[in-house]
Formats: sequence, structure tokens, C-alpha cells
Amino acid sequence: MDKLIECVPNFSEGRRPEVVAEIVEVMRGQGVTVLDYHADPAHNRSVVTMAGAPEKVLEAAFRACQVAAELIDMERHRGEHPRIGATDVIPLVPLEGATLEDCVRWARELGRRIGEELGIPVYLYGAAATRPERVRLADVRRGEYEGLKEAIFLPERRPDFGPARLHPRAGATAVGARPFLIAFNVNLDSTDLGVARAIARAVRESSGGLPAVQALGLRLQDGRVQVSMNLLDFRRTSLVTLYSRVEEEARARGVEVAESELVGLAPAEALLEVARHFLRAPGLRADQLLEVRWWHAAREG
Repeated sequence: MDKLIECVPNFSEGRRPEVVAEIVEVMRGQGVTVLDYHADPAHNRSVVTMAGAPEKVLEAAFRACQVAAELIDMERHRGEHPRIGATDVIPLVPLEGATLEDCVRWARELGRRIGEELGIPVYLYGAAATRPERVRLADVRRGEYEGLKEAIFLPERRPDFGPARLHPRAGATAVGARPFLIAFNVNLDSTDLGVARAIARAVRESSGGLPAVQALGLRLQDGRVQVSMNLLDFRRTSLVTLYSRVEEEARARGVEVAESELVGLAPAEALLEVARHFLRAPGLRADQLLEVRWWHAAREG
């Protein structure tokens, strides 16, 4: 069986659509399938989802990082989302025929190439991390781009690949391997950033909240606030549980949920669980989805 992987690079640009479009076209030019891209002006960040054969995905990620270094100047970048570089993070995710261990090896190959050929310092994270304190992306991003300018010279913050100084425009990049991650945001009908941050603390695992949940409280461009979350394992904490907990914490503080959004893509099983809950249809199966049935039928013949 041919191996297939997913890559979800995040770029520190969400306000200039022409820049995002150029980065996306560079990826497509390497023979990968770009499944989705999402630009967020408030975060000033774009998330691209691509998939393909490992060698094509690695080349597309490298070329996109190269172009982002030319088009994005971190000295000018401002946005709500934590970041350390123009190409902030490049995660590799196993799909068909590939394992997480495969993605670890490929992440390290990609990180080494970015560091050596582009002169961008690279930090390995997730399953590809070489140090326990770098497994969590939040720890790699500590201090963000501005703080890393000085911290990168400390022995404990030296990059895994590339120079021990930030690239003059592109900053640094985190490259890693991980399972599926669901990026999920809940916007509140409030302008109180303290409320969003309190809810984020209540739901994230590192503060004693829900397993496999990372969360931040951020402000949107319209003044409202958002609980921005990454769900690292939807089998440990479902989207239903996560959304319900955020809603519960909001109402406890006298605030209502305005809306929620999915950033990028999510596995069908995670969304099926939402449908099973709210439709009270516990027997709902993936093969009852028209597109899923069609996909299987097309593969079989």
C-alpha cells in the first residue's frame, strides 16, 4: 500500500489574501492535494491542510516555508495567536499506510533541511521532540517571537536544527509529528477578555480541565472574545463534551455562546458523535453518509 500523510502548516498571515494564495499555490505545485485553507484576520494566521505521498508533502512544506520567509516579515507581524515565525508550525499526521513513527522520521528530515538550507532555526515538537520539555507546542512557543529573540541564545532554548539565532524575517519554525488534531473555537457574546481566559483555564488539561484540550482566551477584531482550542484526541474528550463544558462555564459567568467554528478539517467520526448526541441517534454510522459510501464504492471499483 502506498503511504499517505497529512500536513497542516500554520502561517503568520491572515490579513493579506494574496500572500496566503501564493503560499497555497506553491504547495499545489509540488503535486499534493490542498484539502482546505483557513485565514483568520484576528489571529493574523492561516491554516492549510494538504495530503499526499510523503516525499511530495515534505517538498511542498519546505517550499511553502521558503516562500513564507520571503513574503512575511515577523518584525511587522501582529496578531492574537501565539507564534514564533512566519511558518509557525508544520505538523505531519499519518494517514493510510503510514505510522506516527514514520512521521517522526520525516519531521526530523524536514526540520534539518529547513534549518540547513533556509537558515531558519527549527524546534522539533510532539512525537518528534528530542527533549521532554518540547513535546508541548505551547512550551516551544513560550515567549513567542519577541521573547525568543533573546531566549534562543540560552542553552535550554537552542534549536534542534539551524542557527541559534532567529531568521531576520522568518523567525523560527516548529516541526513535529502528531495524530489528528481538531482546532475548534467558541466565540462568546462578550467583550470581557478575562471571561474568555477564565473559561480557557477551566477547560484546558494543563490547568486541571478536560483531557487532551489546549485552550486560550483571545480577542476578535469586532471586540468580542473567543475561547480558541485544540482538541488533541477526540476519543478522550469529544467535541460534544468540549462545547458543553465551554457553554456551561460561560453561563456560570453570565455569558452566552454566540457561535462556534471549526478551523480546517476534522475526522468524520468526531462530527458523527456530535450528530449522534444532538439528533439522539446513537446508531448513526459513518457508512450512512453519502460521501463516505460513495468514496468506498469508488475505491472498490
